[in-house]
Amino acid sequence: MHVGLIGLGNMGAGLARNLMKGGHELTVWNRSPGPVEALVAEGATRAEKPADAFQTDVTLSMLSQDEAIEEVVVASGALDAAKAGCVHVNLSTVSVAFADRMAALHGEKGVGYVAAPVLGRPDAAAAGKLNVLAAGAADSLAKARPLLELFAAKVWEFGEKPSRANVVKLAVNFSLASMIETLGEAGSLAEAYGIGRADLYELMTNTLFSAPAYKTYGALIEDGTFEPAGFKMTLGLKDVRLALAAGEAQRTPLPIASVLRDGFIEAIAAGDGEKDWSGLAGGAFRRAGRPLG
Repeated sequence: MHVGLIGLGNMGAGLARNLMKGGHELTVWNRSPGPVEALVAEGATRAEKPADAFQTDVTLSMLSQDEAIEEVVVASGALDAAKAGCVHVNLSTVSVAFADRMAALHGEKGVGYVAAPVLGRPDAAAAGKLNVLAAGAADSLAKARPLLELFAAKVWEFGEKPSRANVVKLAVNFSLASMIETLGEAGSLAEAYGIGRADLYELMTNTLFSAPAYKTYGALIEDGTFEPAGFKMTLGLKDVRLALAAGEAQRTPLPIASVLRDGFIEAIAAGDGEKDWSGLAGGAFRRAGRPLG
């Protein structure tokens, strides 16, 4: 299959290599040329503009936020120029309102649309172990699914309305941010009484909280450097804001999300905007007068 991929950041490069390993012809576009050049050296084809990546059977995009997708996919004319029968798979975490707008716009232009945000960090993308949350029309999803399976531990389907997948992703990221804040506060409490956070996290992640997310983020908080960023603090703030907006749209209060939003703003104000979002936990230690790092 001829596949297009737009966006080769921390996640996109790993996805690209899995698609090529699957034997697909891959055309790639990225705002900065370095990642494109690396993949061209491995056998991919360079797209000179986003529209070139839509001259394919399926085009996947992994961009940072609503505004970037609007600029690269819509305003650039790429969607208007899409090959007949092309299906666009949006892997990004976007607002529910934007997801609904994109679905309607693709319908108007006769382009298939699947929302497929992913769960997992860059190492999982490279290893093909992401969890993919997918929703879209049955025929479009059937066409995209074999590609998604190349970088997924599992593809989870949530029906034909694309924004349903985005709602699930926002709910999960809200839950992850809540966990990060809780680990920070728990670690800060333990250290106030002379108990190392490493000892607390070892107990927690091997007993009551022995889930992969707790183990991963417990280790990141224990280390306390939060660099390099697998998922930036600014993106964490973006996702919590999107969850709040989704809740407000359906009169669903998310009071913990409001606390998390302020925590992210505090961390960014402290100069941690480019660090990993696990640095949210550092706020608990900072407020207690025992900053990490």
